[in-house]
Amino acid sequence: MLDKAKVDQTEINALMLDIGQRAHAAARPLAIASAEAKNLALTAMADAIIADEQTILSANAIDLKNAEDSGLAASFIDRLTLDPARIAAIAAGIRAIAELKDPVGEVIAEWDRPNGLHIERVRTPLGVIGVIYESRPNVTADAGALCLKSGNAVILRGGSDSLNSSRAIHACLVKGLEKAGLPADAIQLVPISDRAAVGALLSGLGGTVDVIVPRGGKSLVARVQSEARVPVFAHLEGLCHVYVDASANVEMAKHIVVNSKMRRTGVCGAAETLLIDSAAIATHLMPLLEALTEAGCEIHASPTVLKIHPGFKPATEDDWRTEYLDAIIAVAIVDGVSGAIDHIARYSSHHTEAVIAEDPAVVERFFNEVDSAILLHNASTQFADGGEFGMGAEIGIATGKMHARGPVGVEQLTSFKYRVRGTGQVRP
Repeated sequence: MLDKAKVDQTEINALMLDIGQRAHAAARPLAIASAEAKNLALTAMADAIIADEQTILSANAIDLKNAEDSGLAASFIDRLTLDPARIAAIAAGIRAIAELKDPVGEVIAEWDRPNGLHIERVRTPLGVIGVIYESRPNVTADAGALCLKSGNAVILRGGSDSLNSSRAIHACLVKGLEKAGLPADAIQLVPISDRAAVGALLSGLGGTVDVIVPRGGKSLVARVQSEARVPVFAHLEGLCHVYVDASANVEMAKHIVVNSKMRRTGVCGAAETLLIDSAAIATHLMPLLEALTEAGCEIHASPTVLKIHPGFKPATEDDWRTEYLDAIIAVAIVDGVSGAIDHIARYSSHHTEAVIAEDPAVVERFFNEVDSAILLHNASTQFADGGEFGMGAEIGIATGKMHARGPVGVEQLTSFKYRVRGTGQVRP
C-alpha cells in the first residue's frame, strides 16, 4: 500500500517546482519590461482592487470568521481585518508604487579609468523572490506590486488564516498583469496552506528562487533562517523602544509615546518598551504612565517604577524580550541616554527605536550608538513603514545587515551589474 503522506509530499513538491519554473520563465521578460508596461499593470491592479472591493470583503469575512472560531488573539484579527478604508489604502499604495522612479537600469555610479575604459554600476532585478508572510492580506498586494516595479517575479506564500483574502487580492493583481500584456506567472500565490509548501519554497525550487523574504513572527523567521537554501532578507520581530530623556518636552513625549504604542498595537513598528530617564522621574514619569493608562494600555513596570507607583503589574525578565503586539507596554527607568543605549543593546531586535529629547548631544549619541535599522527623533515609532518613507510600500523591514536594511522597497529589491565600455583596450 502507498504511503499517502509521501504521495501528498510528492504532489506538493511537484506543484511547487512547477510554480518555481513558471516564475523563472516569467522573470526574463519582466526584467526587460518597460516602465510604461509595469506602471500600466500597477494602475490596472489598483483599479481592479477598488472594483472588486465586495469580493475581497466577502473573502475576508470568511477568514475573519475562521479566525474568531479558532480563538485567535484580537491583535491577530486586527492585522487580518480588511474594510473599505483599508482596501482603498491598498489600492493607493499600489498607485504610489506606480509613481516611483523605475529602478531597473538606473546608473548608480560611473567612472573612467586611466586606460580609457568607462565603467558603470547599473541596477538589475534580483530574479525570483519568494515572500513568506503570515496574517496580513495587504502584503499580497504590497509584495506583488513592489516586485513587479523592480522587475522581479514573485512567489507569494501567505498565511493559511488569510488565504481567502489573499486569493481575492491576487486575482486583481493578475488582471493588471494581463491588461499590460505581462506574464501572469510574474506574480503567483501558493494555492495551498500545507506547511510542506513552505519547506519546498525554502529549498529554492530547483534553483529557480533567488531570495526569500519572511515577514512574520519570531518562529516563522527562525524557521526560514534555519531551513533556507537561498539568501534571506530577514524581517525579525519588532521589539521597539522609546527613550524619553529629561530634556524632552512632556506634552510632546505623551503624544509620541501613546501613538507609538496604541495607534495600532499589532504592527511591527508598535513600541513595546518605554525607557524613562532617571533624571525625569519627577517631571515625566507620572504624566506618561497616566497618558498610557487613559489610552487603555496595560503597564508592566520595573521595580523602580513600582516603588513610585505600586499599582502596576511587575515586569519580569521576559517582558523586556516580548513583542506584545497588544495594548501592553513594559516600562523601566534608565540612567540617562547611556542606560537607554545599554538596555536597547541587550534586548532590541534591531528594528526601530525612538528618542524623545531636546538636547542635541543626547540625540547625537542615540543616533550614533544604537544599532537598529530605523532610528527616530521626536517622532512615533509607527512611522517605521515604507509608505511613510516615501517608498510607496514595503515588502518588510529588514533587520539584518547584508544587502537590505530597514524598509525593503523597490531599490532594495535590486542588485547591480557592471557595464564596461572600451575602444579596443587589451590588458598587457
